[in-house]
Parts: sequence; structure tokens; C-alpha cells
Amino acid sequence: RLQPENGFCWRLPPDGDRRVPVIIYASREQLEEMEDKVLVQLSNVAGLPGIVGAAWAMPDAHWGYGFPIGGVAAFDPAAGGAVSAGGVGFDIACGVRTLLTGLPVTAVAPVRERLADLLQSRIPAGMGSTGCLRLSGRELDRMLAGGARWAVQAGYGGREDLERIEDRGCLEQADPVAVSATAKKRQRDQVGTLGSGNHYLEVQEVEEIFAPETAAAYGLRHGEIVVSLHCGSRGLGHQVGTEFLREMVVYAQRRRLPLPDRELAWAPIDSDLGRRYLGAMGAAANCALANRQVLTHLVRQVFSLLFPGVHLSLLYDVSHNTCKREVHQVADRRRPLYVHRKGATRAFGPGHPELPADLRPHGQPVLIGGSMGTSSYILAGCLDNEERAWSSACHGAGRRMSRRQATKRWRGREIVDELAKREIIVRSASWRGVAEEAPGAYKDVDAVVATAAAAGLARKVARVRPLICIKG
Repeated sequence: RLQPENGFCWRLPPDGDRRVPVIIYASREQLEEMEDKVLVQLSNVAGLPGIVGAAWAMPDAHWGYGFPIGGVAAFDPAAGGAVSAGGVGFDIACGVRTLLTGLPVTAVAPVRERLADLLQSRIPAGMGSTGCLRLSGRELDRMLAGGARWAVQAGYGGREDLERIEDRGCLEQADPVAVSATAKKRQRDQVGTLGSGNHYLEVQEVEEIFAPETAAAYGLRHGEIVVSLHCGSRGLGHQVGTEFLREMVVYAQRRRLPLPDRELAWAPIDSDLGRRYLGAMGAAANCALANRQVLTHLVRQVFSLLFPGVHLSLLYDVSHNTCKREVHQVADRRRPLYVHRKGATRAFGPGHPELPADLRPHGQPVLIGGSMGTSSYILAGCLDNEERAWSSACHGAGRRMSRRQATKRWRGREIVDELAKREIIVRSASWRGVAEEAPGAYKDVDAVVATAAAAGLARKVARVRPLICIKG
């Protein structure tokens, strides 16, 4: 039923309950590999009130809770637009930040084992891991209100870091009062921890440059080392998502709102429930930003032990799994919309006023994570990509099989040994966690990035390969 617009864009026109088109960015091969449920979920999203433009899916899309992972949709509050907790997900503001070291790979190679051991010992990782901070009461609320700004004020990094973080390190919509006591309790000793699942810390080598001018502006040089962190809002974000999903289901049933899927429960943006969710979601996003900022401080401490005088500057920090108010061009005027990105990355193009002045001519850095055994990418937002999913791009390779399927097929010890033969050091708190995140459980990140570039979502700047991977 999908109509090809070109080799990388497929459209399902509005019909019946679909108010807007469904658009999937994918090659034919990627489209055939996607689960049928991705199209079903996108069609449900396209029927929500107040949706503007289309319901989009990125080339790494796979089915999720309510929204597909890799889904993008924007809603107009003035038209009764919806906000859905399923359109954000449970790991609110999970994201990637990349640090520049300026170190050549030849400087790191002799101490790789020592560096891996130090990072594993200093970076708390794994299910239920706890950190060196224990927050409660007012200080926890300050963290939820301030995000990375709070972390910098507490001594974890400098103000220059904030210029290289999406929203300058803080979502202003955050409302700590909207976060339950249960959610806060889960987070009080998890700030500065990596977590489990697909979260990681990687030491990477810049192995190929595709856009020399943009790479130079980003501070990327061939053969140098960068460090990437992928993590989110830990237990607090999961609790916020769980609680508001339940509340939205009850809300929709009581008001007899159209509900094609219970997992897609929603509330009007301008309702009390909608505003409370956006406040709680913003607080959880700030939790994720603070978490990555504290982890950055810990990584810098480790590198200072082995490389005195070396400062790790921040290239950029981008979140996926958010719903944020953004102003976009709709027809002949600019309008405020609430953009859901679930497993998708903001990718503002060159000249966008929200980008730092030194990055503005080149577009926003877009950080695309691969897997333990594959490369990752640094992209840049494209000109004229606003009409292509509200300046959004993919966020990673995307899973091609479930964690349960992966553990039936692979063993963690075997994966670690195989990667060691390729000179990739893996340190993990769990063999099962390694098996769940086996490289073969993910789609081909090279193909995903190629499609994103061909579709005009973002352009390739550099490819990096893993040397050390710290997993939860």
C-alpha cells in the first residue's frame, strides 16, 4: 500500500482515520525488513488529533510501545493537538554525547587495557547501579529543574559545556512537582551512572572523514580519539513514563477519546494531564542531561590520570525520546508545535538560530550510535530538512531482533572474545547484557546512515570505530 516517492521515501496517503500521510524513509531492502507493526503504529499516530504534516519513520525504525521507535510526529496545541507518553517512551531523553580528546590513537594504544580498567572501575554501570551522588529533597528538585546547568553549578564541568548541549543543557518546561515521589526515590542515587541495556561508553577512533570543512569545525581529525556516552534518565524516566501511560489510558477511557491502541493513550496538550506530563517529561529529560554531565566529569578524571593536561571538550550532546515545543514553518507561517521524537534525533540545519554561533554555518551535529562491533557516525543537519520530519534524523542502527532472541543465539563470553580478536576491548557488568546487545542483533548502521543521507535528513561528516566499550 505504500507509494514510492523515490528510492528512499515511501508514502501512505491519508485515508479513513488517517488525518495525514504516513511517510517512511528507507531503502526497499530496509522497508522489507521492517515489521508490519511499524506501519500499523504509524497509521494510528496519523489519526491522532492536531497532528501536522505527517507521521514519519526513520530508516532505523522498528515497532515499539504505541509509537514505533524511530517515529516522529508533531502536534498543534491550538488545534487540540495530542501529547502521548508512548510517543516519547520510557527512557526519556536517552541520548548521546561525544567528547573530543585531541589524542592520536598512537598515544592511547599502549595503555588501552589500563584505560579500559579505569573506566570500568570509575563509571558505575549495570542494572540497578548507583553512583557517588545521593540526592534527596530540594537538591533532587534542583537537578530536575536545572539539568546539566545544575551539574555545572555543582562543579561537574564548565559553562562552555552548556553551549554544546541541546537546549543548552536544560528543558525549561520541566516541573519537578509533576514527578512522583516514587520516581524521585528511584533516582536519588543513580545520577552519574551508565545503566544497562543498550547504554554504553565507547572510546573511538576517527577512521574516516566525509566532509573535511565541517569535520574541522566540529574538531574532528582523522586518527584521533573521541569518547561517546549513550545513556538516559535511568529509573526516574522509566517511572514517569509508566505512571503517565497508565493515567492517560484512564483519561482517554473516561472521556471516550478515540484510542486505536491502549499503548497510544494520549491527552490534549492544553489539558491539565497534558501539561503535567510535559512538566514531568521535561524534568526527566533534565535528569538525563545532568546524568551525562556528571559522567563526563568522571571520564575526564580518568583521562587526566593517564594523560595529564589533556582536556576533553564537548563536541555535542543530543537526546532522543523527547516531546518539545519548537517553532516550525507550516504552510505560510511559523507555528509552535510539540514534536515527538521517539528513537529519533533533532537535526537542525545550517543557519538555525538555536545552534551555537561556531556550529551554525555547518548545521547541528547528529550523533548516530552503532553497536559494540560496528562503527558509529557523526552527521550534520541538512539545509531544507525542516519539511522532512521537522528537522529530524535517525538515532542509531535500530534493533533487528529482540533481546530474548539475541540471548538464544549468542553467548556474551563468545562475543567478547570475538571482538577482542578485532582489537575491541569490552568491559561489562553482565555476560547476558553483552549477548542482548550483540552486534548481529542490530541493523546495518552503514546502510541506515546512507539512507538518512540520501533522503536529505542529515549528511555524513565522520565515521568512528570502537576501541573500548564499557557496557552495563
